[in-house]
Amino acid sequence: MHIGAMGKKYQDGSVIIKQGEVGNSMYIVQKGNVEVVYVSEDSETVLSVLGHGDVFGDMALFTKAPRSATVRAKGEAMVLTIDKKGFLKRVHEDPSFAFLILKQMSERILRLDKEVSRLTDSRSSSESDQLTQIQSEI
Repeated sequence: MHIGAMGKKYQDGSVIIKQGEVGNSMYIVQKGNVEVVYVSEDSETVLSVLGHGDVFGDMALFTKAPRSATVRAKGEAMVLTIDKKGFLKRVHEDPSFAFLILKQMSERILRLDKEVSRLTDSRSSSESDQLTQIQSEI
């Protein structure tokens, strides 16, 4: 199997992976875009939009944790599915493939760290403003 292998075509809005389900494959966007969506009881939040060459679902190859988000096609998209056996075969044939996956995972962690810091700073600032307001009212 190679990255140029034909993936599956998904129509706009088609769910590729569903939040909460246990997976055993990762995916590579070959054409078009997909959106990563966190679904709560009363809303959906688009976490990111991925395009050509982006990888998602890769944690399923390393953990048995449920999917942390839903991913669906945004417009027509071609997506290649790689199971654990195919991943290991690909890494054996081309170790740089593992580096590519690790690089994308690391970049994702960095983005999430920045977002957590931003949210924490925003929360601390908001809490500080509320405390100042309460103190001024006393």
